[in-house]
Amino acid sequence: MSDEKPSIEQVLERVMYGSRWVLAPMYLGMSLAMVALSVKFFQELFHFLPQVFEISESDLVLRLLTLIDLSLVASLLVIVMFSGYENFVSQLNLGENAEKLDWLGTHDYSSLKMKVASSIVAISSIHLLKVFMNIPATDEHKLLWYMLIHLTLVVSALLMGYLDRLTKH
Repeated sequence: MSDEKPSIEQVLERVMYGSRWVLAPMYLGMSLAMVALSVKFFQELFHFLPQVFEISESDLVLRLLTLIDLSLVASLLVIVMFSGYENFVSQLNLGENAEKLDWLGTHDYSSLKMKVASSIVAISSIHLLKVFMNIPATDEHKLLWYMLIHLTLVVSALLMGYLDRLTKH
């Protein structure tokens, strides 16, 4: 056994490598954010269910789009939480009998980035659809900004996908 002391470089590398665990509480915090989204989802659901026979079809669609929006954000949190944890902190050890999601362990940083970008575009699309359904309540100037922001997100996601494809070849 050697009495050599680790070099400054080795100590720094160990500290930097160990610091990845600082991310773990953030991923745990995402679980709490999902609980908050779930509470909001059911609050919205229970708020409009008693009115379902009185509200118009367009109002029903708007309320359903809100529920879809909330569930998409929660799904995005799950993807980021598990993929980020597996990519940057540690592999999940769920045990042999535990149910495991098929996609766990298959998303690298690049695919995670694309999932986030496409989810943001989907969420933005739903928001824009809700705005379009409320056009009388929305002024033209705001509508133009909503469309411009959405198009910026779409173009950004497309460019990210294109650049990702270029770097893989």
